[in-house]
Amino acid sequence: QERAPCLLLLLLPLLLRVSANMPEPCEVDEEDVRCFCNFSGLQPEWTEAMQCMVAVEVEIRGGGHSLEPFLQRAKDYEDPRQYADMIRALRVRRLTVGAARVPARLLLSVLRVLGYSRLKELTLEDLEVTGTLPPPPQPLEATGPALSTLRLRNVSWAVGGSWLSELQQWFKPGLKVLNIAQAHSLAFSCEQVRTFSALTTLDLSDNPGLGERGLLAALCPHKFPALQNLALRNTGMQTPKGVCTALGAAGVQLHCLDLSHNSLSSTASSDAPECVWPSKLNSLNLSFAELQQVPKGLPAKLSVLDLSYNRLTRAPRPDELPQVGNLTLDGNPFLVSEGSTLQENLKNSGVVPDCAHSPLSLVVSGTLALLGGAQAFP
Repeated sequence: QERAPCLLLLLLPLLLRVSANMPEPCEVDEEDVRCFCNFSGLQPEWTEAMQCMVAVEVEIRGGGHSLEPFLQRAKDYEDPRQYADMIRALRVRRLTVGAARVPARLLLSVLRVLGYSRLKELTLEDLEVTGTLPPPPQPLEATGPALSTLRLRNVSWAVGGSWLSELQQWFKPGLKVLNIAQAHSLAFSCEQVRTFSALTTLDLSDNPGLGERGLLAALCPHKFPALQNLALRNTGMQTPKGVCTALGAAGVQLHCLDLSHNSLSSTASSDAPECVWPSKLNSLNLSFAELQQVPKGLPAKLSVLDLSYNRLTRAPRPDELPQVGNLTLDGNPFLVSEGSTLQENLKNSGVVPDCAHSPLSLVVSGTLALLGGAQAFP
């Protein structure tokens, strides 16, 4: 019996070492602001997520597990009003859920509960939503959270192209930012999609198979009346004019358009119809677009035009450029060989601010303007 305490003392360093090699699935920072859970183990201790109830920003990774076993518990939340006071007391404002297989009924049960929370930003990543989405309960109002921002990345839905319209019914009106990346389907059932009356920012970046035809299908006509900022980075766009046509068909009046990281053609086909750009468009990002010359058919007047990191081998001529307040050209090959003449060429075209005295000052001026405008995108 006397040997037992001595043996434990001898084993204590080993026990501590084993414990240190088995990190807790959930961690909360010292300020109780952020909580992160990684349930990648074979038998996750899901109850550890209770630690996150004190946090403002919560991220839960499911480790690829199926959440089917929780479907029975969803019946407990069919009437979430009994938990309303407790849910209102939660501090969470930003929630990220990822890496799991989630039954649609479970997802919507959670959304119903969150309808009593103060959640503002929801991110779903690397999820497979299985099964069909049930219709929202009657009456339709106040079924889900009042989000300002919704981000979806690599989320697959068993319901195909109707997923947006069905999911949309579970959120209160007022969504301002919608980000959909790596989507399995962007061919929405436009007749079923409700109007996004408050949406000002739509980011469809990182959907390389979208293309201009896909953009026509995704931008349901007259469903985005307040849209000001559209990001289409890495979406398979081919010509600015093709995008212009899609914008016209959708009836959107953009302020900022991001077409960077696409392989764009400098010229449009001769039989391509002319199109009218949105009258309020003032910022156009064509950086990293593999352009060898300035595209034809750009808007006649812009506050910001970013042509940086393309393949321009000479300085643009005045007749090739629209009327521009801030132009960014850094990262193009001609800056190396023609740096000494860049300022004079652009000054004659009327696109260089009066305070610019060198090619570097032109680049810095345009870059600062773009950084200010880029804040519009999430």
